[in-house]
Amino acid sequence: MNNNKIYTKAALALATLALTTVSCSEDWLQPKPLSFYEPGVALSNAEGMYSALTTLERNMRHEYFGDAAPILTEIIHSEVAVEGTTDKAGPQMDMDVALLPDAQLNHTDFTKVGWYWYEGYKGVKYANTVISRIDNAEFGSEEERNAVLGSAYFHRAYRYYKLTHQFGDVPYLDWEIEAPKYDFYSYDRWGILERMRKDLEFAYQWVPEVVDRGRTSKAACGLLLMKICMVLGDFDRAIQVGQEIVAKHPLMRNRFTPNQSKPNTNLMFDLHSVEAKLDMSNTEGLMYVVSYPEQEGSARIQIMRNAVPFWNSGSIRTPDGQGGTSIAPAAGETDPEMDLNKTYGRGIGRLRSTSYFTSYIWRADKEVDDMRGIYNRDSWKRMEDLRYNAPGLKTSGSPWYGKHFEKPASMSVEDTIRTWYPWPHFKTFVPDPLQSTWAGGETPWYIYRSAEVYLLIAECYYWKDQPALAAEALNEVRTRAGAEPLTAGDINIGEILDERARELYYEENRHVELVRISYIYARTGKPCEIFGGRTYNLQNLSGPGGTGSNVKQEGVNFWYDRVVARSNFYNKGVKHKWAEYKISVHHILWPVPANAINTNIKGVINQNIGYPGAERNVEPLQVPEEGTVLGPQAGS
Repeated sequence: MNNNKIYTKAALALATLALTTVSCSEDWLQPKPLSFYEPGVALSNAEGMYSALTTLERNMRHEYFGDAAPILTEIIHSEVAVEGTTDKAGPQMDMDVALLPDAQLNHTDFTKVGWYWYEGYKGVKYANTVISRIDNAEFGSEEERNAVLGSAYFHRAYRYYKLTHQFGDVPYLDWEIEAPKYDFYSYDRWGILERMRKDLEFAYQWVPEVVDRGRTSKAACGLLLMKICMVLGDFDRAIQVGQEIVAKHPLMRNRFTPNQSKPNTNLMFDLHSVEAKLDMSNTEGLMYVVSYPEQEGSARIQIMRNAVPFWNSGSIRTPDGQGGTSIAPAAGETDPEMDLNKTYGRGIGRLRSTSYFTSYIWRADKEVDDMRGIYNRDSWKRMEDLRYNAPGLKTSGSPWYGKHFEKPASMSVEDTIRTWYPWPHFKTFVPDPLQSTWAGGETPWYIYRSAEVYLLIAECYYWKDQPALAAEALNEVRTRAGAEPLTAGDINIGEILDERARELYYEENRHVELVRISYIYARTGKPCEIFGGRTYNLQNLSGPGGTGSNVKQEGVNFWYDRVVARSNFYNKGVKHKWAEYKISVHHILWPVPANAINTNIKGVINQNIGYPGAERNVEPLQVPEEGTVLGPQAGS
C-alpha cells in the first residue's frame, strides 16, 4: 500500500480514537460505530493495528523535520552546538531564564523542551491503545500478534527512554485511559526502565527483521534494548545484542548510490544522501522516519535552514563595504556554485556549532583523512569557501564578484555567532527542488544505524574496563570513514563521545546520551578519567536544589562537567545584546511543564530539583514487577 495512504488512514484512525477514548455512563451518550475507524472496529485486526502503529512511526518524524525542529533542543543542550538566533530575546541561551516550568517551553522562538513532554506522552497513549486492545483483535497467527505487540512495546519504550533521561521520575502509563484522569503520580525512573527492558526483550524476539522503510524493525528494538541494558548496568547483554545486530546489518563500506559519479563527493555523501535512505540495499540503516521527495503528504526536513550559517543576513559584505550575497544568482550566471541557495541551502544559523564540533574533535594526526571531518573540503564547508554572488556586484563590474568571502573585521558578536562558522555539508545538504528557497527538502532520515551499534559496543567495553575491545569496536566506524585507528591506550569516555559527535550529528539525541552516561557514572561510581578520576553519585545528581538554585559548580554531574569543559559558549562569558550563554547543574534534567503539574489536581507530578515547585515533591511510586498499574491486572 502507498505509504501516504497508510499515513492518511492512520491519522483518521487515531483522530477518532482521541475523540472516543472518554467513556460516559449514560448509554445514550455512548458513541456509535458509524465508520471503520471506531476504535473497536479500527483495531479489530492486524491491518488496523498496523495503521495505528504507522501513526506512531509518522509522529517520530516530527522530532527531526521542520523549522526549529525539536532535535535542535536536544543538540543545543549538549557540547555540540548552541542556539544561534541572536536577533531576539527568548531563545534558549540563558537557561536560567529559558528553562523555568512556567516559561514558554514549546515554541519555535523559545525551546522545544515542552514538545518532548507532550509528544512523549502522546506516543505512550497511542502505543497503549494498541497494547490494551491486542487481545480483542483477530490475527492470522501468534507470530503476527506478537509482532504487532512488540512494535507497540518498542514505541512505548522509545518514548519512555527519552522521558526518563530528559525529565527523570515521570508518570508511568501502561494502559489505555478511557476517562478523564487528574491523579497522576511520578514513578521511579529505574522501575520504568526495568519494565521497558522486559518489553523490549519481547519485541526483539518477535518483531520482524525485514520491514518496509519506516517500520519498526527487530534491529531497532535491539538497539534501544542495548541502551536500556547499559543504563541498568547489564553491559554483557547489550554487547550480545549489538553483535547480533551488526552481524546481520554490516556497515556500508563501498560507494553505492548514483552520487558516486558526481564530483566532490565521497562515501559519506553516499551514506547520507536521499538516494541512500531510499535504497533498500542499504544494510546500515536500522530504522528511519520517512518523507518521500515530491510525494503528497511528505514533510520538509529544513535541516539547511536550521544548521547552515545565515550567509544572506546582510552582514556578509565585500571588503569595500558592498552587499555580498543574494538568494537568486545574477542573470546569465552559468557557474552553479554561484547559486549559494542551491549549492549550500539558505540557512539562518539556528543551530550554531561549537568549536568542539568544528575543530576540537578533528585532529591533524588522527582525522586528517576522515571523510566526515573538516580536513575534507568536500564534506565540510567554511564560510571562506563561499563566493560573493550579489547581482549588483556583477552589473557594477566589482572585482569582488565571484571572489571567496573574507570575514569583515567589524562583524558584530551577534553576526559572528550566526553567520560565520563551518558546517558538515555532507550531512546537511538535502535538495529542495520544489521551493525557491532551499531550506532542506523531503527525505527519509536515519533514526538508528549500525554505526551507532558499534559505538555502543565500544562504550560497553569501556564500562567493563576492556579498552582493547573498545578500540576494536570504535575502529570499525573510524576506519570506514578514513580515520586513523585507535589503540587501547587512547580509550576514555571523551574519545567515545567524540566519535559519537563525528558520526551521529543531527541523528542522536545528544543531550539524552550525555544524561544516560551521567546516570551510569553516578550509579556505578566509576572514576571519570577525563576529569581527573572524579566520581559522581545519584543522591545529588541535580545539585542541592532550592528555589532559584542556579549552581555552576563542577563535580555534581557528568553532563554539566562535559558541557562546560567542551563548549566555548556556556559559562564562558559569551554574550550578545539579548542574552548570555549560561547553564546550571540542574539543567541536566528539564523542567516538567507547570501546566502538566497544575492541572493534575488529585495527584502529584514531581518537579525536578533546582526548579520552582520541587519543594512539593513526594516519594515517587514504584513500578510493580508484574501486572499493570492502570490495566486489568493493576496491583497484581
